[in-house]
Amino acid sequence: MDLEPQPQGMGEASRLTGVFFEPSKAFTDIAARPGFWVPLILSMIFALTLVTLFGQRVGWERMIRHQQETSTRAQQLTPEQREQGVQMGAKFAPVASYAVIVVGIPIGFAIWAALLLGIVKGIMSAPIRFKQVYAILWYAGLPGVIMTILAIVVLFLKAPDDFNLQNPLVFNPGAFMDPTTSSKFVYAIASSLDLFRLWTMVLVGIGLKAAGGKQLSMGGAMTAVFLPWAIWTLAAASLTSMFS
Repeated sequence: MDLEPQPQGMGEASRLTGVFFEPSKAFTDIAARPGFWVPLILSMIFALTLVTLFGQRVGWERMIRHQQETSTRAQQLTPEQREQGVQMGAKFAPVASYAVIVVGIPIGFAIWAALLLGIVKGIMSAPIRFKQVYAILWYAGLPGVIMTILAIVVLFLKAPDDFNLQNPLVFNPGAFMDPTTSSKFVYAIASSLDLFRLWTMVLVGIGLKAAGGKQLSMGGAMTAVFLPWAIWTLAAASLTSMFS
């Protein structure tokens, strides 16, 4: 007896648009056929474009000088030490930025995927694989591509002195705060509450639910995503306030 033909999955274009308009359907397909190269390449292309244009229009030296102005530790240095720090920072910042985009982010996603896998599979006993989680993270990160495109637009609309590469858009409370006078801890927390970041986190939860099936509730999936993120955000903000 002939077997019935299996239905074909979504095309790549449908996946990319589905993440925004039909996330449950898109992530169900991603979980069934996990792959990550297309969103990875897209994310890297736009991120590298932003970093390159930033170096040309604003300049790394200007960014380092601005960071020194907002750092209490830098103010304790002599003018010669600060100038030396600016020159070294301007030299290594672009190299570090490219390295983070090309190497650091993929490795960071792998660590994040391993952590989520440990929570969802190890603690919640959901039948999910590392490759599924890793693919989910890259597709869930697509709102970051939109954010990068908007940041490129803002880069050319704003005066170079007014553009903040670390917080280029006004989609979080930190964008409305003065980093020179605000509490470093509060500013870091406020900046973390970014619309695009929260959007990504919700998409990750939807993706985990799609991969985990009936053995993973939506509440459990969202808890697995947001609880570690909240702990990490508080820890990072504490370290920022201590060493800046």
